[in-house]
Amino acid sequence: MPTFLDTSGPIGHLARGWAQEPWMQAGLSLLLLLAFAWLSNWIAKQIVFRIVMRVLGRFPFQIGARHIGAIVARLSNIVPALVIQAGIAAVPHLPSGAIAFAQSLCAGFIILTIAIALSGALDLLNDLYQRRPDAANRPLKGYVQIAKMLVYGAAAILIIAVLMNRSPLLLLSGLGAMAAVLMLVFKDTILSFVASVQIGSNDMIRLGDWIEMPQLNANGDVIDIALHTVKVQNFDKTITTIPTHRLISESFRNWRGMSESGGRRIMRSLMIDQNSVRFLDERSLASLSRFGLLADYLRARQDEVSRWNAEHAQGEIVDRRRLTNMGTFRAYVFAYLKARPDIAGDKTLLVRQLAPGEHGLPLEIYAFTGTTAWADYEGIQADIFDHLIAIMPEFGLRLFQRPSGTDFSALADMRSPSADILSSSYRRHGVNI
Repeated sequence: MPTFLDTSGPIGHLARGWAQEPWMQAGLSLLLLLAFAWLSNWIAKQIVFRIVMRVLGRFPFQIGARHIGAIVARLSNIVPALVIQAGIAAVPHLPSGAIAFAQSLCAGFIILTIAIALSGALDLLNDLYQRRPDAANRPLKGYVQIAKMLVYGAAAILIIAVLMNRSPLLLLSGLGAMAAVLMLVFKDTILSFVASVQIGSNDMIRLGDWIEMPQLNANGDVIDIALHTVKVQNFDKTITTIPTHRLISESFRNWRGMSESGGRRIMRSLMIDQNSVRFLDERSLASLSRFGLLADYLRARQDEVSRWNAEHAQGEIVDRRRLTNMGTFRAYVFAYLKARPDIAGDKTLLVRQLAPGEHGLPLEIYAFTGTTAWADYEGIQADIFDHLIAIMPEFGLRLFQRPSGTDFSALADMRSPSADILSSSYRRHGVNI
C-alpha cells in the first residue's frame, strides 16, 4: 500500500508532473488565484456589505438605501480585481507581457468601477436634494449629468493611459489639437449646459410649471428638467421634448405667475348690437329699479343728472343728460361681478367698451377668478356669461350675430309672421334681401 511519500503511486505521479510541467504549475496557480479572488468577493458582498448596511440603518437621518447598496456592491467588485492584480505576478511560468496586460486590465476595471460608484454617489446626492422643499425651484439634475460626464471622461482617459502604459498628461496634451473636433461633437452638450445654468440662475422654469411654446406644440406641465431636454406633458397627455438650449434662444410663456397669484384672468367681450342702444325713459327706469344691484347706482346717477340738467340744460330735451341702457347695463355687470364670491376682489376688475366695429359694440369684461383650477375657472366664466346674455333683454339690448341659414330660410317663407321684422332688421345691418 503506497505511503504519502511513495513516489510510485498516483500522488507521486502528480507531484512529478507538477515539478516537470510548467503549464500545469501555471494552470493550478491561476485556479488557486481565481478561487481566492472569488472568496474575497464573497466575503466583501456577504459579510462586509451587510455590516455596512446595518451600520447605515442605525443613522437617524434618511439615506437612499437603494443608492447606497448599489455603491457598496460596485465597490466590492474592486476586491477580486485587487487580488488578481497583486497575485498575478506570483503565478509561475507566465510571460511578463501577459502579467503586465492582466495587471493593466485589472487597473482599468478598478478605475471603471470607481467611476460607476461615483456616478451612483451623484445620483444619491440628487435624490437627497430632491427631498428639499425648494428642490423644484432649482433642480440639480442638469449639474449632476455634467458631473457624471466629467467623471466618465476622466475615467476614459485614465483607462486608456493605463492600457497604453502612458502618462495621462500625455493624452491630455494631445486633446488640445482635438479641441475644435470636440466642440463640434459636443456642441449640443455645451449649449445645453450654458442654457441649464441660465435657466437655473434666472429661475425661468421649475418642475410643475405650466409653459406654452406654440412653435414646438408644447402646452402643459414641466415633468422633467435634464441637461439636454425638458419634457412637457401636454394637456392631451402627450409628451413634448424640448431641447434645453431652445428655451434660451426662443420665447415661451410660463404661467407660474398666474398660479402663484391665486387668480386667473377673464378677458372676454359681449358684442352688443349698436342699434339696440338707447336712452332710458321713466318706464324703463322704473323697471330697472327692481334690480337690487342697481339701486344705489340709479339713485346716485339720477341725482347727478338732475342737478346737472338744472344748472346747465336750458330748453330742448336733447340738450339734457340722460341715462342709457348701455351705461346702466355696464354698471349692472360691474356690480354683479363685484358681488360674486368667486371673483377676486383684490385684483383688477374692469367693465369697459372697446371701439365699435362691423361686429357690434364690444363690452369687455376684465376680471380675475379666485381660483386657478382650470375646470373651476371655465365653469365660473361660463356662469357669468350665461347670466349676462340671459338678462341683457331686460335692458333692451341685443347681442350682435351674423344672419344664419335658418334666418334666410325664414325670410324666404313669406308666410312667416316674422319675415318683415327680420327683413327690416337685416336692412339696418346693410344686408340686402
